[in-house]
Amino acid sequence: MSENEARHRDKMAKRKAVQDAEVAGKTIEKGLLIVHTGPGKGKSTAAFGLALRMLGYGRHVAVVQFIKGVWATGERAALARFDDLIEFHTMGEGFTWETQDRSRDVASCSRAWETALGLLARPDIALLILDELNIALRYDYMPLDEVLDAVAARPATMHVVITGRNAKPGLIAAADLVTEMAAVKHHFAAGVKAQQGIEF
Repeated sequence: MSENEARHRDKMAKRKAVQDAEVAGKTIEKGLLIVHTGPGKGKSTAAFGLALRMLGYGRHVAVVQFIKGVWATGERAALARFDDLIEFHTMGEGFTWETQDRSRDVASCSRAWETALGLLARPDIALLILDELNIALRYDYMPLDEVLDAVAARPATMHVVITGRNAKPGLIAAADLVTEMAAVKHHFAAGVKAQQGIEF
């Protein structure tokens, strides 16, 4: 073994010992409140990645979409193949700039929230995705306190993912994991349209 290889091996052995000790110190297992926010692309996509992971273990997943309308998406078509393990509730009527009707948007979000409340009470659901709920909260279509109370009262092992830009500070404070997607570069700026398999 060369001197460089020996140094590298020693360095990695020390790093492994530190990592192993840190992992061993984590003993809590609980349902997480996860928030995907920020101006960058990929918030819902990341949530659906978690859904796929959970489905891979044969565990139940539910999705409530607060804003997006009933247009066909690749993720819904793919996840529908697990129809014995997943529930998909697309409750929105499209983005707020499309409907241009606040009372209609509020009513739509209220219906979606009623569906979410039923799902939040079910111990058989391992992962609940509340897609674009941050948008509804941002426009005050529903009170944040009500959402936080309901999420806090869920079964102890249920993971909840809330997506959408502009997550409110109170939600960020309550969450166990917050990821902010940064907008570094986006193809829309270069005139590239939304494409099947990438945007929907």
